[in-house]
Amino acid sequence: MKGKATFQNKVKVLNKLFDSGCDTEKKLQQLDMEAILKIPNITIPDMGVIMELQKNTKSGKLFSYLGGGSDEATKMRGKENEATGE
Repeated sequence: MKGKATFQNKVKVLNKLFDSGCDTEKKLQQLDMEAILKIPNITIPDMGVIMELQKNTKSGKLFSYLGGGSDEATKMRGKENEATGE
């Protein structure tokens, strides 16, 4: 998988996580490499998606990540700065 994961790839990885018992943000953050490797049928690209899920969940940007967009708050600040001439 080159570049960014598609929404379908992200959902596939989420299903693997749910099936393996990782069904909360806390459990997702507690996953280390050893636990990730124990997930059935996990692939290297899946591991990358899991790390991105962890990073974006921790930063409060999970919805933006899943949707393929960027942080909405950053977009709004940019528009505010344009309006005020900053």
